[in-house]
Amino acid sequence: MVNYQATALDRTFAALSDPTRRALLARLDEEDGLTVSELARPFPVSLPAIMKHLDVLSDAGLIARSKTGRTVTCRLAAAPMEQAMNWLAHYQRYWTEQLDRLAAFLEDESCNPTPASPSPSPASPSNATSRHRRRSSTRPGRSRKK
Repeated sequence: MVNYQATALDRTFAALSDPTRRALLARLDEEDGLTVSELARPFPVSLPAIMKHLDVLSDAGLIARSKTGRTVTCRLAAAPMEQAMNWLAHYQRYWTEQLDRLAAFLEDESCNPTPASPSPSPASPSNATSRHRRRSSTRPGRSRKK
């Protein structure tokens, strides 16, 4: 069995993988300091379901909750997203470099052969007609029937 401990980056990406959680973060980005009831209002899911989504976001460090009396207010905490963006930027640079190298390779004139004469059709590289081969078979064996 593999011992796996979720890192902050893993928790961030796991939290961001759900569209409802991303929508909750977008609402908090537009209007910071919303109560849980205000956050849940436009979603077609129950308040307990929203609370579970908020728990995941809170565990990932993407939101901060504060309680005043019976009212819980949520605020966006963007630090974990910055770590995720740095991770993604690293791979964006890597793949950009790889694709630039591929483009330079494809644009290199020494790699592109110039055809000297029109090539035959790829489906039929020769003009010779093919002959039907006769099947080779063995003689039938002895029959069990007598």
